[in-house]
Parts: sequence; C-alpha cells; structure tokens
Amino acid sequence: MNTDTTPSHTYPSVPQHTDAGPLSGGALDELAGRLADAATIVGIGESTRAARETFGVRDQLFRRLVGRHGFRALAVQDSADVAVRLDAYVRGGGGSAAAALDGAWRPWRTAEMAEALTWMREFNQDHPDDPIRIFGVKPAQAQPDDYDTVLDHVRASAPERLAKAASHLDPIRTAHHTDEHLQRARGTHPGRPFADHARDALALVRSLPEAGRDDSVLARMRLIVDFHEHSVAGRDSYAGDATVWADTLCDAQRSSGLRLVYWDGIAHTSAAEAVLGMAAERGPQPGVGSLLRERYGARYVSVAIGFHHGDLGAAVVPEPAADLIDARLGAAGPPDHWLDLRRDAVRRRWDGPAKARVIGGVYDPSRDDIAHLAFASLADAFDVLIHLHRVSPVRLLP
Repeated sequence: MNTDTTPSHTYPSVPQHTDAGPLSGGALDELAGRLADAATIVGIGESTRAARETFGVRDQLFRRLVGRHGFRALAVQDSADVAVRLDAYVRGGGGSAAAALDGAWRPWRTAEMAEALTWMREFNQDHPDDPIRIFGVKPAQAQPDDYDTVLDHVRASAPERLAKAASHLDPIRTAHHTDEHLQRARGTHPGRPFADHARDALALVRSLPEAGRDDSVLARMRLIVDFHEHSVAGRDSYAGDATVWADTLCDAQRSSGLRLVYWDGIAHTSAAEAVLGMAAERGPQPGVGSLLRERYGARYVSVAIGFHHGDLGAAVVPEPAADLIDARLGAAGPPDHWLDLRRDAVRRRWDGPAKARVIGGVYDPSRDDIAHLAFASLADAFDVLIHLHRVSPVRLLP
C-alpha cells in the first residue's frame, strides 16, 4: 500500500511516502509508462556505474521503453567510433557482445552491459525493419591501436627516434584502461601529465623527415592529443564537454527521428546545474541533461537511480549521511521504491535544495562527505527518483 511522505529539511527519521512502491515488474511497467508519456528523450542516470542493481533497473526500464513504448535508440557516454561497433553488433554484426565492447570506456565493459547488448540484438532480429540504434555522445576518439600505428610508422621511417616516441606514448596509452585521474588517485601515475607527453609525441611525428611524413598517421596522433587534452585530468574537470555531447546527442535524435534513452551518470543526466562536492569551489556546472532540458523542455525526462549502501567491489559504501537525499529516501518507505516529482503533491513535499550521493572512480569511503552533487532544486534536477537499498558490484569483463 502506498502512503505519503512529508519531507522536511530536518529529515525526520520515520516519514511516510507516496507514489512509491517496490520495484516489482508491475512497478517498473507503470514507471516506464509514465516516462514515455510525451517524452522524446529519457535520461536515466546512476549515482554509481559500479553497481549491478542500478544498472539492472536502468536496463529493465530501457527494455520496457523499447518493447512497449516505441523507443528505438540508446545514447551512451562513449565515442562515435565505439558506438558504431556496438550498433553494428546489435544490428546483426559478427562476433560477441564482449568483443563489441573491446575498446569501450571501462565502465561499459561489464557482463551486465554485454547482456543488455545481447537483448538488443535479439530484439532487432525479431524487428528487422524497426531496429534499436546505438549512438555515442562523444566525437570519435583515439583507440589503443592508434598508438601502435604511430610507433610502427616511426619505426619504419626513423628507427633512431622510436625509443623517444615510445617514451611518450607507452605511459599514456594506459589511460585507455585506467583513466589518468584514477591513476593519480590510486598513486600509480608516472608523474608527467599525459597531455604533455601526447603533445611532445605529436611534435616528434611532425618533425620526421619529409619522406617519412604521413597525413593519416598525423591524424591519428592528433586524436591521441585530443583524447588526453579532453580527459578529466587534461581538463581538470569532471564536467566533460557538455555542449559538445549535447549537440551530438541532439543531432543523433533529430537526424534519426527516434525516441531515445540516454545512459550516463546523474551528474550528466541531471536536468539542472549541479555543484560537485569534490570540486565545490567551481560552483554550479551544466551537464548534458541541463542543456537537453533547455532544448527539449518537458520532452526531456530525467531519472536518477541512487542507493543507500553496499559493496561495489573496489569500495564498500557506508550508509549515507543524514543530509543526503539518499538517507531521506532510505527512511521513506520500502527498501526499493520510486517517486515521480512531476506530481504536484510529491514535488511540494520533496522539492528544495538537496545533495545526492555520487560515487565515481576516485571514491574514498573515508571522504564520503564530499561524494555528492548539490542541487538548488531537487525537482528541477530530476523528474523521477529511484532508490535501491543495497547494491553489489558489476561483473567486469576481462
């Protein structure tokens, strides 16, 4: 039985709740129907990319939006060339789902994502004239084999300079497995900024004898430079290129004419600017979702999936502090439930300044107090909140 929550900024310990229910199949059916009403793009964001349960809820909502409500596109935070491979796989290309994820951003290389791709492929086999498409929100990026191409070219044209080229490229190619900012946080970074190494390697390739110059190799080297300059470490910002990503996503939606689901972290899918706790001095930052709200209005629907506590494998996340919305939601009803903040009565009870827990790759349980996003208005940031009580880790592909 659903009841009604009366939140207060003092966060009462035993509030009542409404418009929420256990995340049974029926509850997800109802939620998918509400998300689909008049929506062109549904952004489904997770507070962590490392939890099997949050991914599972997002995947189940996507399947319902596709199977029952006509959505036919998925946008993910990855480069256009990676998305081309994923799209080819779900549309009947060769190989396995795991192979299609080779070269994808590390958070996507999980057994859960492979299973989602397999489902999309099976759906497309049953609907060959109305398939699901996959798009990346980032422009084409450097891939690991680009480094090999550059080094092979230097080896062939100026072998005496190979060691120097390798001294720049070998350390930085590791960022395709573990992001540079994560290496810094874990104490495994070699020291010099990767973007500096990349720029030096580009200068070396440009200085090769005229007989050894190759425009295609230069183009690959420029992609390598762009990859490192636009990384979290290179930009010294977690915000990403929100305008570029939003433009790419909008272009994909408008050119295809398809209703689309966007999977990302809640910092990117939020329909309002947010302050990142670990970079509070930067103030409110726009995300892709806030730009989509400006462009699509209510036709962009923002969903946040959060959790109370759990083991993410790399870290055990404790129960949330009392000032986090996750604590308030955890006290508000069944272990797993959702709220539709677009309903006036619910908005009145839940809206206001809020902080939502966000767990990134550099999360440190001893500094849990800064692992959050702060919003001026919770209901402006998210249309729907999904709360899970306990989570466990995703299964990483080799």
